Order: sequence, then C-alpha cells, then structure tokens
Amino acid sequence: MKLLIALLSLTILASATISSAATAGPLQVKNLYPVFLHAYQPVMEKAALENSMSYSLSHSSTYTVQASGRWLISLDIEATELNFRYKRIILDMFEIGIDLPVLMLGGGIFDGFLESYHDSFGFPDYGRKNRPHNAFLYEIRHDGKLIIRGQSGIGLGDIGLSLKKELSKSERFTLSIKGGIELPTGNADDGFGNGSLDAAASMLADLKLSDKITIYLNAGAVFPGDLKASQTLNLDNFIFAGAGIEGDAGKGFSLLLQVLGQSAIFPDTGLKAVDRNSVMIAFGGRYSKGQRTFDLSLTEDLSEAGAPDFIINLTYKVKL
Repeated sequence: MKLLIALLSLTILASATISSAATAGPLQVKNLYPVFLHAYQPVMEKAALENSMSYSLSHSSTYTVQASGRWLISLDIEATELNFRYKRIILDMFEIGIDLPVLMLGGGIFDGFLESYHDSFGFPDYGRKNRPHNAFLYEIRHDGKLIIRGQSGIGLGDIGLSLKKELSKSERFTLSIKGGIELPTGNADDGFGNGSLDAAASMLADLKLSDKITIYLNAGAVFPGDLKASQTLNLDNFIFAGAGIEGDAGKGFSLLLQVLGQSAIFPDTGLKAVDRNSVMIAFGGRYSKGQRTFDLSLTEDLSEAGAPDFIINLTYKVKL
C-alpha cells in the first residue's frame, strides 16, 4: 500500500508541474540507518557529468530494539551527518567525485515529539515509549558476543571516491556508468564505519520526458568488505534501485520526489527490521539562484525496515 501511495505521488507531481523542469539532480539523501552505515550507502544522482561542490546536513531518528535466538540489535539513536561532496570533470570524459562525511551519534531531542506524533495518528512506535526519552543505545550482539557498542559523539565516516562516465547523451536522454570505493576511515568499534574497503557499481539515467518533467533512474550493486569491530562479521553484497522526478514550479522553485530501495546487508538474523529490504521515499523542494541551489527534504521509511524513522536533509550546492 505504501509503495502504491509513492507511485501515485509521483504521478501527481508529474501532472502538477507547470513550467520547464530543472536539472540539478535528485535529492542527496543517504540511508542513515546505523546497521547500514557499515557499508557503502548509495545516494541518488543524475547521469550527466558536472563540476560542483555541495554540503548536505542530514538528521535522522532510529529505534530498533529486537532480539532473536542468536541476535540482539539495540538501536535508539539520532544520527546527524554533514557531508561534503566535490565533483570535477576531467579530460571532458570522466567525472571524479569525493564524499567526506562527518557523523554525530547521540540520544537526540525528538523522542517526545515522535511519541506524541505516533499516538496522534495511531502509528506504531516499535516500543520506543518503553525507553527513557533521548537516551542513547547502540549495541549489536551475535551468539552473546559483542560485535559493536557504538559511542555517542562526533567522528569521521568512511570517505568515498567515485568515477563516472557518460555512455550516451542527447537532448532528452543521458546514460552513465559509475564506479566507487569507500575507504575505511571511520572507527568501526564506535559505529562510524566498517573497517574495510567497500566497492560499488551503478548505472544512471536522466530522461527528460518533456520541457516540464525530468526523471532520474539509478540502479546498482554494492560489495562491502567485512565489518571489523569487536568481532568480524561478513556482510552480504546488496543491490539498490531508485527513481526520482523533478519539476520546475516557477520563480526558481522546484518540486522533487524520489524512492530508493535496497536489499539487506546482514546475514539472516531472524529480525524483520534488518532482514527485509528497505524502501525510502523522499520529498522536498529546491530553490535555485544562478549557479546555487538550496534543497530541503523529508524522507520516510516506507518498508518499516532497514531505514531510519525519518531523515531531514538540507543541501547547499554550487555549480563550478
């Protein structure tokens, strides 16, 4: 039902746009679910090459406290990420990119608001009210052995490097291929990385349906290294796919909506919150002025698994 709502929302947005579509690209939203932060996390982007730099500030809230016969996953976290992204075209053939994330993990400030919000609309709270408000908890155990005990604080995440090349380009359609790696710069014991090199490959497409509508399509696979924290855990390769739409609402404003899904990265735990595929829907607005754009968006967890309860994102981007 939630997926159907997302598809209907895409259709409504397409029909509601009234002028030429902007082409600044999809919303730069990363899955900040703590378990998934241990592997290369895809961020939707356009296929066309560009020279740009951007700063993205994201804040998320996650509550997962579940146990099975062999696994205990306890997450009561608000995570904030400041991500600097830089892209540069070289030799008129390739785009190189760097992602530099700084993470802050903590108990946060939104538990009371979320409890009232869930109660008001009758939404499930997953047991959040059974814990003290804004108390930090991050612990993963397997067969009683500690794998991660995350620490509240600020730390560098895993730095990403990428290379993108256009395969086909016309006025209406662009197709590109992208490869990337993620360096183990984040502290795995404290929950800021996985301690291993990750790799990813993807296909990107921009489709301009008309002067009013631009569609963005991304699909690919990630090959994460082992999680090397208190114990070593083999992570599964996973696939991802996303679709987004952008339309110009006039006077420099654009409307954006996108859906991004991915398969799980942990071995079978018997816990639905981490074993099921995750699907996130993001919607927001963009204001463009000259070479600068400002994005504000809200992301919700459609599948109620493998993603934070919500992500708020603010992005400032400059074309160079």
